[in-house]
Amino acid sequence: MALTSLLFRGRIFTGDSEAPWAEAMAVRDGVITHVGDLAAAADAAGDSATVIDIGDGVALPGFVDGHAHLLNNGAALTRAALRPCTTLEQIQSELLAWAAASPHAPRVLGVGWTFSAVPGGKPTRHMLDAVITDRPVYLDASDLHSVWCNTAALAELGIDDDTADPIGGQIVRDAHGAASGHLLENAGYHIAWPVMNATTDADDDRHLRAAIDAYLSSGTTSAVDMGLNQRSLDAMLRAEARDELPFSIIGHWLVDRTGDPATELAQVHRAAELAAKYSTGRVRVAGIKLITDGTIDGCTAGMCQPFTNGEPGEMVWPREALEPVVLAADEAGLQIALHAIGDLAVRTALDVLEVAAHRRAERGDGRERRHRIEHLEYVDAVDVARLAPLGVTASMQPVHCDPAYLDNWVELLGHERAQRGFAWPEYLDHGTTLAFGTDTPTAAHHALPNMFIAATRRSPYVADAPPLRPDFALSLEQSVLHGTRESAWASFEEDRRGMLRAGLAADVVVLDRNPFELGPDSLLQTRVVTTVVAGDLVFQA
Repeated sequence: MALTSLLFRGRIFTGDSEAPWAEAMAVRDGVITHVGDLAAAADAAGDSATVIDIGDGVALPGFVDGHAHLLNNGAALTRAALRPCTTLEQIQSELLAWAAASPHAPRVLGVGWTFSAVPGGKPTRHMLDAVITDRPVYLDASDLHSVWCNTAALAELGIDDDTADPIGGQIVRDAHGAASGHLLENAGYHIAWPVMNATTDADDDRHLRAAIDAYLSSGTTSAVDMGLNQRSLDAMLRAEARDELPFSIIGHWLVDRTGDPATELAQVHRAAELAAKYSTGRVRVAGIKLITDGTIDGCTAGMCQPFTNGEPGEMVWPREALEPVVLAADEAGLQIALHAIGDLAVRTALDVLEVAAHRRAERGDGRERRHRIEHLEYVDAVDVARLAPLGVTASMQPVHCDPAYLDNWVELLGHERAQRGFAWPEYLDHGTTLAFGTDTPTAAHHALPNMFIAATRRSPYVADAPPLRPDFALSLEQSVLHGTRESAWASFEEDRRGMLRAGLAADVVVLDRNPFELGPDSLLQTRVVTTVVAGDLVFQA
C-alpha cells in the first residue's frame, strides 16, 4: 500500500550513532524527512499523515540480509523441509509424507538435511531407496554444497560407476568404487541441479514472490543475492518491470569453476557488462561471487590441516586458478565476494585480494571496492587481522553458529580448532566491517532468530544445546547494526538504507515488543507487526 505521508510514533532505534534513539519519525514520498521528537516529526509529516503507533514495541531499520539465495529459498519453501530431522528415520518419514502429498510431482525434492542426522555422516542411495524407488529423489544438504540422490536419480542423471568427477566436485564412491548417491560441490551444481531445479519462468516468478513475501513478513527489506545467474536475474527483472518488486536486491554474479581459464574470465566480462547495465533501480548487479571452497560439514572446506577424519580439505578454486579471475574482476571495478569457510580458503582469498590491492596502487586506481569474504567460519587469528587493512568486509551468518547443528562441525574440526569458530568480536577488535546475513535457504530467512544467535550464541530452537564460545556473543544493539547499517554499507547502500535517518529510504520494521529493553531472550516471542519499504506498507500482521 503506497502512503504519501507517514508518522511513526513511539520508541525508535535508528541505527544512527549520532542519535540512536528517537520518539517519532516522519516520512514523505518514501523518504524519511525527520527523526527526533514527536512535535517536530508531526509537523514534518503533516496533518494528513497516516499514523503508525508503535505502542509497547519498537521500530528499527528494515533488515538487510547480507548473504542470501532468493530463488533457491523460494523453491525450498515448496520442498520437504529436512533441517529439523535429527535421524535417518525422520528424514525418510518426511520424504514419504511429501511424496504422498505430491503424487504428480515427477521427482521427490527436499532440502536441509544435516550430516549429523545421517548414520556415520555418510548418505547413500540405499538409505533413500529403502522408502522411495518409483521416483528420483534429490535432497539438497543444509549447506547447499552437496546433493543426496537415490538410485533412480543417479540413473536419471546418467551417473554410473565410471562417470568421471567434474572439476571442483566429487561423485562419492563406496568401498567397491560404486557411486554412493552423494554428490559434492560441482558434482551437485553442474550435474544434479540442472535437472532437479529445472523450472519455467512461471515457476521462477512464483519462487521469487514466495521468497520476498517471506522476507517482508519477517522484517527484511533488502537482500544481497550471492548466487546470481541469468535465470534468477531474469526473474528479478520481470518482477521489477511489472512493478511487483517491493524490495531491493543487490546481486553478485556467480562465476563457475570450469577448469578453462578463458571460460572463467568470460564470466567476469559478462558480470562487468551486467553491472554497467543494471546499476540503478531495485535490481542492481554489484560484482561477482566465487565459491573458493566447500563446507566443514562436508569435509570440502579448504583447510591448512586435515579434518579429524583424515580428509584433507582441498580448495575448489586453488590459488593459480583464483588469482587471474580476481585480478580481472578487480580491474573491471567489480565488487568481489569470495566464499571462504576454512582457514586455507580465507588465507588464499586474502592473498589474492592483497595482490589486487597492490595492482590497483600501481595503476593509481583509488576507487573503493569493498571486497568481501563470505562465511569465515574457521580462520587463523593472523588472518583475522588482515581484513581491515585490505578494506575487506567479513560477511558472516549467525545462523550457521546455531549450536543445535554444530555437533558434526565441532567433531570434524576437533575441540581446539572449534574454539575459534565464528569469532565475531575479533573482527570488530581489528576494525573490520562485519555484515550479517542468513545464507537462506541453508538456514531460515528469519531475521529475529538470527539476531538472537548473534546476541547469545544459543539456539533459538533447542534450548539446552550448549553454545560454542558464549564469550563471542555481541550485544543486541551491535547485532542489529550488523544486520542493518553495516550490511547496507558493505554493499554500497549506505546512502539509501540501513539506518533511520533523514534523507534515506523509509525501510522500517515494527516489532510488537522492545527486546532492547526486555533482553535478547524476548526475541523468541517477538513478532513483526508492520514492515514498510520506501514508505509503502508491504506487510501488516
